[in-house]
Amino acid sequence: MKTAISVRDPLFLRAETFAKREKVSRSQLFSDAIEEYLDRREVDEDDIIARINAVCAEVDTSVDPRMKRYQFERLKRSGL
Repeated sequence: MKTAISVRDPLFLRAETFAKREKVSRSQLFSDAIEEYLDRREVDEDDIIARINAVCAEVDTSVDPRMKRYQFERLKRSGL
């Protein structure tokens, strides 16, 4: 699909130089860049939760008893 975009001159020149050096077209460079950008930012929440759970399964995530007592005492003093 063809599209038109506006790019700041310095960025265009960097892209042009990079594309020539890597022997790829500007279109390919921009397509690759957009794909990488989206891959990094499109979040699969189920995957993130699975990764967190995997780490928690290997690491002791229990609350330190001293911290638990401290928090309990703070809550009692605050009237909650």
